[in-house]
Amino acid sequence: MAAGVFSRTLHSMYQKEGSESRRQPAVSSNRQLFLNHVGQTSEAPMALEIIKAEGSSLWDKEGKQYIDLIAGISVCNVGHRHPKVIAAIKKQLDDYLHIMVYGELVESPQVAYATLLAKYLPSQLSSIFFTASGSEATEGAMKLAKRYTNRPEIIAFNNSYHGSTQGALSIMGDEYWRNAFRPLLPGVTHLRYNSVEDLSRISERTACVVAETVQAEAGVLVPANGWLKALRDRCTQTGTLLVLDEIQCGFGRNGSLWAFEQFGVEPDILLLGKALGGGMPLGAFVSDKKMMDALTHSPVLGHINTFGGHPVCCAAGLAAFEVLLEEELVAGVKDREALFLQLLKHKYIKAVRSCGLMIAVEFESFDFNKMVIDQLVQNGVFTDWFLFASNCLRIVPPLTISYAEITTACNSILAVLDKIVLADR
Repeated sequence: MAAGVFSRTLHSMYQKEGSESRRQPAVSSNRQLFLNHVGQTSEAPMALEIIKAEGSSLWDKEGKQYIDLIAGISVCNVGHRHPKVIAAIKKQLDDYLHIMVYGELVESPQVAYATLLAKYLPSQLSSIFFTASGSEATEGAMKLAKRYTNRPEIIAFNNSYHGSTQGALSIMGDEYWRNAFRPLLPGVTHLRYNSVEDLSRISERTACVVAETVQAEAGVLVPANGWLKALRDRCTQTGTLLVLDEIQCGFGRNGSLWAFEQFGVEPDILLLGKALGGGMPLGAFVSDKKMMDALTHSPVLGHINTFGGHPVCCAAGLAAFEVLLEEELVAGVKDREALFLQLLKHKYIKAVRSCGLMIAVEFESFDFNKMVIDQLVQNGVFTDWFLFASNCLRIVPPLTISYAEITTACNSILAVLDKIVLADR
């Protein structure tokens, strides 16, 4: 649906919500305090009050249980509150919280996690710079690419999402989301994802090309046959750094530990976030040591932060990564994907696109999709939509979701659609 229609739809919903809330008594509910004092990201937040999460389930304050098909947007890959993650957090709490994450101190959770990540990454991706978020990982990678290549230009792709800070917003691939915040970074060009023809615009002036290995917010858009290899070849030919964003699709989400493994390419810089922290806030950009060391001089402290690589977050992330490996969760992704695809068949479903447990269920419009989402929440299934594909239902559950939970969730989706069919008669 058009962005303006989408905005007006949210506005009308908010007006209704707001008029109801203004009639509330003087003693405010948690929901009203949330609306009054917590910075909002839309005019009509769902405002579910969740008090507990475990495995693939959420519970609200009335005790209602929801199957979670979002997983904090690809954050909780090993499920909510995995016992080993909780134990690692508690152990770290007994040692220390924040001391100083970058500077002169060696922090064992950072070192242990970086070492294990490097073990499971290609040999040239050996140096991990931890950040506080995926957006900051994007910012750090852009700075590193400019510093290392001494080039001014950056290329990204239409319908790409890399975060919401000023630099990340500059390479976001949708003008509706960028326009209100201009001026943004100069020297940024957007190409068409999956267009081999457009790759000729990568030149010796290009510091880096930033691409999602699988475009998530576009509604799960997978690289066409050979396109990612062609992109890798063009970057190598021009001396341009290839930055692959696996903030959403890393850690098994797409059916392999790293999504780029499925396409026969390796990046110069890798972006990580979301599942990296095991439910705690953590991001990272990864390169080889020689490249990363460009941030240590001219100027010194080329990229610094206060909370990136926080010891509790690193302890949680390390434990979650160990769970992912030890319980062989990645091996079960494709079978779970297949069950979703087998069950999600209905005349009102226009298409289902998937890459592992990143699934987009396409409907005719945002309004239809929103109606389905709202009804699913009432029926105990929690999901949402995609930024650049608002007519698509998002399914990115914990990788631990059971086959029974998948069946229940899909049956609920089909029941909602059947109800709409009956209403249309």
